Amino acid sequence: MTVDEDKIDDAVLALMWLTIHDERRAWKSFDWGATDRLYRKGLIHDPMNKSKSVFLTEEGLERSRELFRSMFTRKAE
Repeated sequence: MTVDEDKIDDAVLALMWLTIHDERRAWKSFDWGATDRLYRKGLIHDPMNKSKSVFLTEEGLERSRELFRSMFTRKAE
């Protein structure tokens, strides 16, 4: 089985939307490999610090919101 890391990264970024606080900070209790890839993609700031949260870039915040809506919401009936 081959894992699609881009799909994993999208899911992690979408789930970060659930924990947004202080306008663009999210808890970083996700796989370190995924947060490192999100950092390299320019979607979050450097996750390698003592803080329990990570700062999303403008692009990361927007993409997080879009992914959350597309993956985890239902269409209005």
